[in-house]
Amino acid sequence: MDDATELISDIAVRARAAQRKLAQLSSRAKAEGLRRAADTLRGASDKIMAANQKDMESGEKSGLSAAMLDRLMLDEGRISAIADAVENVANLDDPVGQVIDETKPPNGLTMRRIRVPVGVLGIIYESRPNVTADATALAVRSGNAVILRGGSEAVHSNRAIHAALVEGLSQAGLPAEAVQLVPTQDRAAVGAMLRAQGLIDMLIPRGGKFLVERVQKDARVPVLAHLDGICHSYVHTDAKREMAEEIVYNAKMRRTGICGAMETLLIDQDYPAPGPLIRKLLDAGCEVRADDGVLELDSRCVSAETVDWDTEYLGPVVSARLVSGLEDAMSHIAQHSSGHTEAIIAEDVEVAARFLAEVDSAIVMHNTSTQFADGGEFGLGAEIGIATGRLHARGPVALEGLTTYKWVVEGTGQVRP
Repeated sequence: MDDATELISDIAVRARAAQRKLAQLSSRAKAEGLRRAADTLRGASDKIMAANQKDMESGEKSGLSAAMLDRLMLDEGRISAIADAVENVANLDDPVGQVIDETKPPNGLTMRRIRVPVGVLGIIYESRPNVTADATALAVRSGNAVILRGGSEAVHSNRAIHAALVEGLSQAGLPAEAVQLVPTQDRAAVGAMLRAQGLIDMLIPRGGKFLVERVQKDARVPVLAHLDGICHSYVHTDAKREMAEEIVYNAKMRRTGICGAMETLLIDQDYPAPGPLIRKLLDAGCEVRADDGVLELDSRCVSAETVDWDTEYLGPVVSARLVSGLEDAMSHIAQHSSGHTEAIIAEDVEVAARFLAEVDSAIVMHNTSTQFADGGEFGLGAEIGIATGRLHARGPVALEGLTTYKWVVEGTGQVRP
């Protein structure tokens, strides 16, 4: 057994023992632990910002992109928001023990499906130090232990946040080893997590395409993940002009580095005012990679290449093309979407209904910005990620997505004939 495998095995064994203790605690006890953790996060704000400054300086020296630096940066406002998110999760209904359904067959048995924790979660993530807190809050509230392996670019931030969280949880009597941060940045530790079948019950990667692809390719543990966030907005011919311009601008430019940012703009060829849509993006410093129809709208556009329709830019770049109608728009989305989030801007309710029904992505939207693709906006308190697969969980993954179920069968002496 190599050192990394031994390390992850030891962490996972301790996590399993802690999870068994956590699973026995009341909903109130778990909630109180998270409230204490939120308080200690707020109290450690200066320490966390000092640690984050080290990561920011290192990131700038190593040439991290502006989008990555934006994800990495913490200030008082962001730390306060992280603590608020932890507290919000504490205030959510506990899914554990919820009865999903109940049946009584003619033989008189009572059969219930009841939500239970998954067990030990492994979270592998890059750049986003808020994931340390979000993953902790969601795992603890749903009765799971969690093993956190953050990226090297956020190592100091993650350690400071983790220390504050564990302090608060311990003060409330929750097992500290229910939340463990892998103490090394050696990539061998990631490989050991991927091979930890029987020790880790589910892996959740959050990061760039190459990280997620590696996890999905090499893992021997079940994986809950999404790859790219290639999100589309389609402006239908009867979209209200002012609404369309505001939504398109927000969907791309509010925060360009998040997975819910619009990456491709589809404009109906019969929409009467396509030029202002493009100009507003260009004027804000967004590069527009366009098909021939959009190129004619503004000379500042550049010609799109084939690869652009399948690219998650995570920056101030968007691909744009004219489409011949709803069918053409949905065909483009079906061919190029990553299954994350798609939006239609339209007044025709029948057209919108078709789009919502026929576009097969985890999230579909009408007359709003794709930037709402976020667990907090969905009322989930926080999210561990957006799942784009079709098994177990889909869309924003929060408390319910971190549970499974078991059948509980009660009888009065029945035997099977």
